Amino acid sequence: MGELVKVIATSLVDNPESVEVREIEGSQSIIIELKVAADDMGKVIGKQGRIAKAIRTVVKAAATKENKRVVVEIIQ
Repeated sequence: MGELVKVIATSLVDNPESVEVREIEGSQSIIIELKVAADDMGKVIGKQGRIAKAIRTVVKAAATKENKRVVVEIIQ
């Protein structure tokens, strides 16, 4: 899941080397923390959060195969 988020995020931002993805895995859920440069934060979130919502939707669809709940957090 983390690699999927990283691929999506690096294709969106101007500074792909600053993209960091961290996975915290529990028994029932996975938390994915996405960290990008401050300048690229708007590109990852999008207008009214549309891009962030799309990223979460894609990851949630991929997670249904593993029967796990996924939370994507975009941090600075």
